[in-house]
Amino acid sequence: MKSFYSHGKLLLTGEYVVLDGAIALAVPSIYGQSLNIEKGKDGLLKWTSLDEHGTIWFKTEFRLHHKNITSSLTPLDDISDRLLQILNAAKQLNPEFLNDAEGYQITTELGFPKNWGLGTSSTLISNIASWAEVDAYALLELTFGGSGYDIACAKATGSLIFQLNKVDISRSTPNDNEQLITAVDFNPSFKNHIYFVHLNQKQNSRDGIKQYRAHNSDVSSSIVGVNVISQSMIACETLSEFQNLMSEHEQLISEIIKETPIKTRLFNDFKGSIKSLGAWGGDFVMVATEDNPTAYFKSKGYTTILSYSEMVLKTN
Repeated sequence: MKSFYSHGKLLLTGEYVVLDGAIALAVPSIYGQSLNIEKGKDGLLKWTSLDEHGTIWFKTEFRLHHKNITSSLTPLDDISDRLLQILNAAKQLNPEFLNDAEGYQITTELGFPKNWGLGTSSTLISNIASWAEVDAYALLELTFGGSGYDIACAKATGSLIFQLNKVDISRSTPNDNEQLITAVDFNPSFKNHIYFVHLNQKQNSRDGIKQYRAHNSDVSSSIVGVNVISQSMIACETLSEFQNLMSEHEQLISEIIKETPIKTRLFNDFKGSIKSLGAWGGDFVMVATEDNPTAYFKSKGYTTILSYSEMVLKTN
C-alpha cells in the first residue's frame, strides 16, 4: 500500500492580493488529509472518502482506460465530476499515471471537518500530485486554480513566505506563475495569545477570487502595504504591535474589496484584534487578545476556538 499525507493551511496575511504578487505569510495546520492506495481489480478505481470520524462521506467508482478515466457504476454528481477532472488532469500531466489495468482501491481520510476551510481540495490535489508524480502547482492550475499558497503549505514543515512571480503569459504550460517560497521562523513569543475561531460557515475560495477580480482596481499601493505588514509580523516582538498590524491589514483589504472588517461587523465590543483569513466571510479568523476569548465567542454562538498550538504545525 502507498500512502501520502498533506497538511491543511492558513493564510495569515495577503488574502486576495497574493494573487497579484503580494508577499503572504502562511502556516501549515496540524490537521491534514491522507490518501491510501491499494491494489484493486477488474480495471476499476474504487474511491472512498472518510471524514474526521472515519465515516464515509463520499464513495464512487471509475473505469480505467489507457487514455483517460471514465465514469463507471455510480452516477456522476458534482464531487465525482470534480474528482474525475483531477484524475484526468493528472493523467494529462503524466500519461503513464493509472495505466495499470488491474485497478485500485483508494481511501482518503480527513483530519478536520470539511467546513473548516483548511484545505479539503488543496490537500487532495497535493496527495494526488504526489501519487501521480506530477507538479502539484500545474495540477492545481488545471483544476481549481488559485495562488498555490495552499499547495506550498501541504508539504511544508513550518511557516513560510509565499509570493507569486508573474512570468511570460505567452507560455503554453499549465502553470504560468513561479511560486517563490521561503521558510521563515514565525514563532511569536506571544503565540499563547493567538487563537483561531471558526465562523460556523464555509467560504468558497473560488467565489472570493471572482469577487476580488470583479473590483478591478489598482492594488499596487496596497500590495506594498501588505508586503510591509507580512515582513513586520515575522519580526514582531510584542502582542500590541501584532494587533496593530492585524488591524492595518484588515483596513487595507477592506478598502480593496469594499467589505466591512469582521470585527466591526460582528464583534465590535471585543477587546482585542480580529483578522479574516483567506476569502472574507467564512472559515477561520485569527484572534489576538490578552485574555482567553473562549467565553466571549461561545456567548456569541461560535464554539470552535483553537489555540495557536492546537492549530499550527510546530516548526521543525
